[in-house]
Amino acid sequence: MRKFKVHVLRIALMVCVAAMIAAPFSADAAKNVIRFTEQSWDSVQVHNRIAGFILEHGYGYGVDFISGDTIMLMTGLLEGDCDVNMESWTENVQELYDKGIKSGKIVDLGSNFPDNWQGWLVPAYLVKGDAKRGIKPIAPDLKSVTDLPKYWKLFKDPEDPSKGRFYNSLPGWGCTKINSEKLKAYGLDKYYTDFITGSDAALAGSMAAAFKRGKPWVGYYWEPTWVLGKLDMYRLEEPPYSDEVWNKNKACAYKSVHVNILVSSSFMKQYPDVVAMLKKYETTTAMVNEVLAFMQDTKGKTDDGAIWFLKNKEDVWTKWVSEDVVTKVKAALAKY
Repeated sequence: MRKFKVHVLRIALMVCVAAMIAAPFSADAAKNVIRFTEQSWDSVQVHNRIAGFILEHGYGYGVDFISGDTIMLMTGLLEGDCDVNMESWTENVQELYDKGIKSGKIVDLGSNFPDNWQGWLVPAYLVKGDAKRGIKPIAPDLKSVTDLPKYWKLFKDPEDPSKGRFYNSLPGWGCTKINSEKLKAYGLDKYYTDFITGSDAALAGSMAAAFKRGKPWVGYYWEPTWVLGKLDMYRLEEPPYSDEVWNKNKACAYKSVHVNILVSSSFMKQYPDVVAMLKKYETTTAMVNEVLAFMQDTKGKTDDGAIWFLKNKEDVWTKWVSEDVVTKVKAALAKY
């Protein structure tokens, strides 16, 4: 059964590769093309375009972004059908990561941003109120996941009013399966529906819409993201992370996750100049939140976010590359 699943994913990846999404800064087709994994969340797409802009204009490479879900793209990296993953979120795909590292087919180049977070949240005003908005705390004792059974009626699912609605992440994401396991391990599946959202925009949008109206919301999210950079959300407590508990049923907090840059072993050998740059590539959650907030406020796309970063964080990215590359990239930026 395992072999069948991987085979299906491989076929899906081949179809995806055949319909590659060309980068907005694509170079001449005759040049070597770097293939980035294009997962569905904004931060990784911004990092793809930051690195992509530098590689095209500073090094002369072409860039392609291969879209797909997390598991499929991780499999593609392992099989050599993709070259670079700018955000591994390693613990969410631990089995495939371990397989790739052990076999030597994947190489870990180190952290992109080390200060990330993921978990379950509710709007802070539910617990603490919001005097400026005239909102009183309606769930002052809601501090932990263990308190959720008491408050399920606050979060009634419009499609199943007999339960509350828990907003889970997307199909194909490793964390989605983990959140579903957590709901069952905490006994919350008796009180809440496991609502799988169709896109990152839908998940973030549900949170932002509830926050704007001062309504209840409970679900999963992560940082860095524009929505957590702009909204005052309350992190629900969970039992401290434990390897034993995690391996048993996931009934504990997420472990601090390694959001690293991964490359295929074949890419490592073929592009030592790019690998040298990616080894130096590192940002922070605060930096990425700034970029994503800029995009949200200006209704900009990930391309716009990358240009904003390269123009406003010159002291950061210029440390990753040579002076010659800096000169070329700055010349290209002057056109935007």
